[in-house]
Amino acid sequence: MATPSQWIAGARPRTLPAAVVPVAVGTGVAVGYDGGVWWRALVALFVALALQVGVNYANDHSDGVRGTDAERVGPMRLVGSGAASARQVLVAALLCFLAAAVAGLALVVATGAWWLLLVGAASIAAAWFYTGGSRPYGYRALGEISVFVFFGLVAVAGTTYVQLERLPWLAVAAAVPVGLLACAMLVVNNLRDLVTDGPVGKRTMAVVLGDRRTRVLYTLCLVLPLVIAVALVPWRPFAALALLAAPLALAPVRDVRAGAVGPALITTLQQTGRFQLVYGLLLTVGLAL
Repeated sequence: MATPSQWIAGARPRTLPAAVVPVAVGTGVAVGYDGGVWWRALVALFVALALQVGVNYANDHSDGVRGTDAERVGPMRLVGSGAASARQVLVAALLCFLAAAVAGLALVVATGAWWLLLVGAASIAAAWFYTGGSRPYGYRALGEISVFVFFGLVAVAGTTYVQLERLPWLAVAAAVPVGLLACAMLVVNNLRDLVTDGPVGKRTMAVVLGDRRTRVLYTLCLVLPLVIAVALVPWRPFAALALLAAPLALAPVRDVRAGAVGPALITTLQQTGRFQLVYGLLLTVGLAL
């Protein structure tokens, strides 16, 4: 039986900014339009966090069952390390998805937008089939696209919609840098595992692109959000606050461009998460003012 600390480690808390940032930015947009509804924002945050932890456990389960986690450089995996059984981790993932579904249903009832049920179902399906099922799309270089859509466009726009009950263009525009930063987390994670993923059949985008082009992609995922913040200034002048996060991007970009590999990229992953969180919170304030 895994210990509580191992379950927490298996939930991969360093990935949680990917859930927090889009909800914060979506709420910033809503507040900027004088339509923030705080209880709905908090429920949306719970949904995002439950989905993030759920997909982490689901990924742990699926990769553990396939044996693709036998040798890893990154954080421990519950199934791959033998700390927990595949069934236990599967149950944990399903409980997270159930919690997200129940909380999401509350938002559906509050807004009366029943089509959001389809969005929620698609989000849970995307979380499961990333590495689950017989043909996981995460093994077909589609992981980054899914992350951009669900942890960028869907999460930001959805958070704004459940508060305003309409979707302004700014929510979609603000979702783009958020999605790119979520992609950056996955790109550097897959770059770290590039050597081990290919031989076991995991064709991540890093495996398909190769080492050099993956490093270019990572750099773009960190630089473009800063460019987009500048582009938003004519409509939301305080969006420029997000540029204050730029110094936090220097170290991870430098290390990735210098060829960091293996354990060194664990530090880069942490730095990426820090930049993502600070950028997101500053952009939130800038959009709200």
